[in-house]
Amino acid sequence: MSSISHTVAKPIISQPVSEKVQRKQHEKKDIVAVVGRIASVLSVIMYVSYLTQIANNLGGNPGSPWQPLCAFFNCTMWTIYGFMKPKRDIPIIVANIPGIILGLVTFVTAIVP
Repeated sequence: MSSISHTVAKPIISQPVSEKVQRKQHEKKDIVAVVGRIASVLSVIMYVSYLTQIANNLGGNPGSPWQPLCAFFNCTMWTIYGFMKPKRDIPIIVANIPGIILGLVTFVTAIVP
């Protein structure tokens, strides 16, 4: 006769998360939220800078239309991404909506005489 040993799996008992770990997780979420807000503000400032180019375009000194067109498509894709996530990514959406509007307006004013 041969003897076969059987191993019985022991149930995994989850340990409660320590206060220190919870505090670190909360701090990380706070940092991520602050970075998201700062990035959103900087993104909006970047796209508001198109106002100067729009004014130049309308004043008879049109700039290149390609960068604003690329910004328009890029911001559109990021905004769609932000809306399609299971939990909407508001900082991404807010940061890219001005780029959609101002990128398109800058592009159109650069190509229309």
